[in-house]
Amino acid sequence: MLQRILSGDLPRSRVLAVILAVVLVGLLLAPFLFPGVKALNVAAKVLVFAVLVASFDLLLGYTGIVSFAHTMFFGIGAYGIAIATTRLGPTWGALAVGTLAALAVSLVLSLLIGLFSLRVRAIFFAMITLAVAAAFQTLASQLSDFTGGEDGLSFKVPEVLSPSFEPLENPFLGVDIDGKIFCYYLLFVCAVVLILAMLRVVNSPFGRVLQAIRENEFRAEAIGYRVVVYRTLSSVISALFATLAGCMLALWLRYNGPETSLSFEIMMDVLLIVVIGGMGTVYGAAIGAVLFMVAQSYLQDLLRLASEAVGALPWLSALLSPDRWLLWLGLLFVLSVYYFPTGVVGRLRAARRAPRPLAEASR
Repeated sequence: MLQRILSGDLPRSRVLAVILAVVLVGLLLAPFLFPGVKALNVAAKVLVFAVLVASFDLLLGYTGIVSFAHTMFFGIGAYGIAIATTRLGPTWGALAVGTLAALAVSLVLSLLIGLFSLRVRAIFFAMITLAVAAAFQTLASQLSDFTGGEDGLSFKVPEVLSPSFEPLENPFLGVDIDGKIFCYYLLFVCAVVLILAMLRVVNSPFGRVLQAIRENEFRAEAIGYRVVVYRTLSSVISALFATLAGCMLALWLRYNGPETSLSFEIMMDVLLIVVIGGMGTVYGAAIGAVLFMVAQSYLQDLLRLASEAVGALPWLSALLSPDRWLLWLGLLFVLSVYYFPTGVVGRLRAARRAPRPLAEASR
C-alpha cells in the first residue's frame, strides 16, 4: 500500500525513512507541538517551499534544465489569488477562479518559453529565462492598477480561513482553534497531494525518459524520443506545480507583492534548498525546505543566546552577534555542500548502498 502511494519510490534508507516520518508528523501536528505565530509561519513556509522546490527539481534534477524563471510562475499563482479575491471578494469561487486563471497563464507562458527557448544550449536558455523573469517582475511593479505595484495587494479570504473565525469557545489541546489553523491544514493537505503527484510524475515512464535525457540527450534522441517535446512538457508541468505553490503562499499570507513572490532572492533560496536536500529527489525538497527554513528563521535567536552566553569574551561575543546570521548561514551551507555533495537524501541513500567491511560482514 505504501509503495503504491509513493509510486514505488521508497526512501531506501532506514535513517531517511525515519527523518521523513518525523518531518511528516511534525508538520501534521505543528500547531499543537510548536504553538505560536512564528512557529506556525515557519511550518507553513516549509509546506509552500517543499512544493516549490520539488517542482523546480523536476526541471533541474530530473531533466537537467537550469531555469531562472521559476519564481515567475510562483508569482503568477500568488497574483492570481490576490487579484481574483480583490476583484470578486473573499469567496471560494474567487479562489477557484484565481487558481484556474493563474494555471492558464502559466501554461501559455511556459509553453511559449519552452518552444522558443529549449532548442538552444543550456546556458543560453538560463539567460533567456532570467531576462523573462526580470521583465515580468518589472511589469508587475509598474501595473499598479492591476497588481498594486510595489505596494502589492492585501486581500481577504473566506471566513473559515480567517483568523477571526473561532468555531470553538475553549482551546483544544491547549491551542485556540481559529481560521488560521484551518488554513494551515488546507495547505498541509495540498502540499501532501502535490508532492505525491510529483512522485507519480517522476516515477512514470515519462519521468524515466526525462532522466534519460538528463544523462545523455543525444542517446535519447537517437533511440526515438523527441527531446524538445519532453523538455517542453517538463517545463510546463513544473511551472503548473510552481503556480499552485504560489497560490498556497498567497492564501496563507493574504497579501502578495513583487518582493513576496517574484524576487530573485527566492530563486536563490530555491537553489540552495535543492542542493541541501539533494537534486533528483522529491524527498530532498521536503528535507531541504525544513532545514533551510528553520535555520533562516531561528539562527538569529540561537546566535543571540550564544552571544549572551559568551559575553565574558568580547571577541567571541561579537563573532556570534545576531547581525552576522547571514555569515553563519553561508558557512552552514558551505559545510553542507562539503559533507553532503549529493544532498542529505543522496548521502543517506549512498550510505545505505555502501558495502560493509569484510570483517563486519563475516560476523
